[in-house]
Amino acid sequence: MSALTFTLKNRPEQRVDMSPLSCHLLTGLEPVDIAAITLQCGKQKLRVDELFSISGFDTQHIVIKNSFSKLDYIGKDLNSGEIRVEGDVGAYCGLSMQSGLIKILGNTGIYAGCEMKKGQIEILGDAGDFLGGALPGNKNGMKGGVILVKGNAGDRVGDHLRRGTILIEGNAGDYCGSRMIAGTIAVMGSTGKHIGYAMRRGTLLLWHSPHLSANFNDCGQHTLAFLPMLFNSFAHLDSAFAHKTSAFNRVRRFAGDMAEIGRGEILVKA
Repeated sequence: MSALTFTLKNRPEQRVDMSPLSCHLLTGLEPVDIAAITLQCGKQKLRVDELFSISGFDTQHIVIKNSFSKLDYIGKDLNSGEIRVEGDVGAYCGLSMQSGLIKILGNTGIYAGCEMKKGQIEILGDAGDFLGGALPGNKNGMKGGVILVKGNAGDRVGDHLRRGTILIEGNAGDYCGSRMIAGTIAVMGSTGKHIGYAMRRGTLLLWHSPHLSANFNDCGQHTLAFLPMLFNSFAHLDSAFAHKTSAFNRVRRFAGDMAEIGRGEILVKA
């Protein structure tokens, strides 16, 4: 059965809420029913077939073609299946995702993977601010799953991260790991200012030395037994992380943020 494919006809001037087009919401619907679903576009409500050409039948495998940065909420609450996006996406991609896979061949806007619980998001381009973060005013960000970014990420990666893993092959912006509660963030590139700001627990894995505040204590160099097991868990990923199992045989460990409970750690490749 061929994947259910939505091909954008023309780029609308206003932002589009794509949340009704998740796999679990389309299960059992006929193509004519899917075409009649309405999407919020600015102040208008437009039928799906006004914005997209539709082909295919498999609602557990969705493809969005000609996507661009004003398509928001792709994969919101996704709890099964796979969504493949050919192009860029807007804000809140994978918001509160519960299971499944979202693969984006371009860039994402702000709050990708926001408050996701399980599943996997792969971003072949760059990610915006608050990757895996919490909605404004909330205290828990990403609660589980894996986010892989092959490009760079913006500011506040993993803000309020509760559980789960964020892997960034490129650079990360300012306040990476800010207010982390737990979980793991790994960055192969450089990081910006105020890394680990107000983090309580959790682990930051870095390939390059960061600019640390005085709130982090240098604990010296260590060989940590859990790191090979952690990197072995990345072996199934189509990523540089799958081939770096020996990169952290020896690390320099920093503990903090001492202005909080100080149980977080930043591990830098020695």
